[in-house]
Amino acid sequence: MKTIDDFNFENKKALIRVDFNVPLNENFEVTDDTRIVSAKPTIIKILEDGGSCVLMSHLGRPKGVQEVFSLKHIV
Repeated sequence: MKTIDDFNFENKKALIRVDFNVPLNENFEVTDDTRIVSAKPTIIKILEDGGSCVLMSHLGRPKGVQEVFSLKHIV
């Protein structure tokens, strides 16, 4: 079975679905970065190969647009 290590991402764009649905405190600071850290090896592999990454995620389950659920606090 092939793995990500068998692929060369040079000059490629990778769309990565990441689970960055992380807890934030009242100051919009990440209180547990485990999910972000777990995505790091994949992102690093692609960048080191000379590729680029587009990350896709969500935060929370809002009903409508709510500032508290914006991913801008994580970036």
